[in-house]
Amino acid sequence: MDQDRHHVIATAGLTKIFRDFWCREKVTAVADLDIEIYPKEVFGLLGPNGSGKSTTIKMALGLMFPTRGRIAVFGHRPTDVGIKKRIGFLPEETYLYPFLDARETLDYYGRLFHQPRRQRLQRINMLLDMVGLSAVAYRRIGEYSKGMKRLIGMAQALINDPDLLILDEPTSGLDPNATRHFKDLVRILVDRGKTVVLSSHMLADVEDVCDRVCVLYGGRVRAMGAVGDLLTQTSLTQITTDQLDQPTLDAVRAVLQRNGRDIKEVAAPRDRLESVFLKIVADAQAGNVKTGGAAPTGGVAEFLRQPDREPLDGRAVIEDLLTAAQPAPAQEAPVAAPPVPQPQRDVLDSLVAPAPAAAPPPVPRQDKPAPVVQADRDVLNQLLGGTDGRKDQGEA
Repeated sequence: MDQDRHHVIATAGLTKIFRDFWCREKVTAVADLDIEIYPKEVFGLLGPNGSGKSTTIKMALGLMFPTRGRIAVFGHRPTDVGIKKRIGFLPEETYLYPFLDARETLDYYGRLFHQPRRQRLQRINMLLDMVGLSAVAYRRIGEYSKGMKRLIGMAQALINDPDLLILDEPTSGLDPNATRHFKDLVRILVDRGKTVVLSSHMLADVEDVCDRVCVLYGGRVRAMGAVGDLLTQTSLTQITTDQLDQPTLDAVRAVLQRNGRDIKEVAAPRDRLESVFLKIVADAQAGNVKTGGAAPTGGVAEFLRQPDREPLDGRAVIEDLLTAAQPAPAQEAPVAAPPVPQPQRDVLDSLVAPAPAAAPPPVPRQDKPAPVVQADRDVLNQLLGGTDGRKDQGEA
């Protein structure tokens, strides 16, 4: 597989045959597929339903084993666990937990890649702003529309900053505004150094973003090449100029007829419906018109624009903190720092002074009988007989 290391994905004779319970051939999904996908390009997989696009993607992800042939991803087998962290995948259907909100969903996928908590929080905020879901980040995924689920699916596919991004019908359910932002995002990711594999039925989207396309039918390659080469009509010549009046058109036609040519069609250029729609939406957003859907998307997440920066693991974070704590070599005269208040001397002495000797344990106290209180005899005599003290004294 050394020759495959220069390709992101390379296949040779790749074939997938589905069989029934008795191992009888049921359908051939992919037959003798030979493709090579290079770094920093957008490769499109086109074809009608059942042409083998999703089957090819699943074999590239290691989710399905080929019947015969060979496929390599980053020069390794698709089942190699070491390459999984370099791949981001948006499936055709959004398989997300409906009872989690957007932040919890992205945090869950960030944990799968063992990302530190601080890095996860930063990336979650960037991605939610990028896809325009910051205002509804605490709503459960089950309450999202189909287009909003595709947006959060796109965010989860980018949470690990992958080198290879595989997108299966990414614009399904997206409005034209979100679709335009998605296409701009794909081109930015390619400029950043990523490789994108795009499978879609939206031919206009593929035409706008793909560098090369492969058209499949019946599991076999029917056409493959650069988009410009496949779409260029070499038998015709198109000239665009200012509006011409009828005498000028007649003069042009006469010149062409003298050279054995003729005008095939005369028509005014038409704008694309996508451009008109985006202009209307932009005008509404400029007028602060309220909407209950996804908000205008923000810029591309900052961590996706840094190709030379590797994600920090726990040891790298500690090393960065220790490096930051060390004083840097003096290049210029240091600026005087404000005086630090010194603690009082008596407080320091009390802290460093030896602890006092422990006092001897107290001697247990012997309980003594309480003294008997002698009552006043005069009071008792008054209560008993009414005699006073003088009578008692005389009788005595």
